[in-house]
Amino acid sequence: MIAREWKCLVPEDLREEFTTYLYETGVKDSSATLGFLGAQIFRRSLADKVELTLITYWDNLESIKAFAGNDISQAWLYPEDEVYELEADLSVQHYEAIEHQFSPEPRR
Repeated sequence: MIAREWKCLVPEDLREEFTTYLYETGVKDSSATLGFLGAQIFRRSLADKVELTLITYWDNLESIKAFAGNDISQAWLYPEDEVYELEADLSVQHYEAIEHQFSPEPRR
């Protein structure tokens, strides 16, 4: 399994709107691609900005190419991104996921 990581910054006051937008664009478009296995969005507050990290999971690099094109190191951006004053990483990172265990129930 391959994890694809992309990060961006948005103003604090646009955090909720951009998170919804990210789901409606990047996550939905990814999930329509054969080989997509799942996604997570992480968010953390910094001074007056919010950093968001989108990690999508794929069965192999060929599946990522079907979504992102031949240069999978390039970020997939949308024309409407500028509405959110987005400071986007223009490249993405890929990792081989060697452990991916989640507990079905919370441990106490």
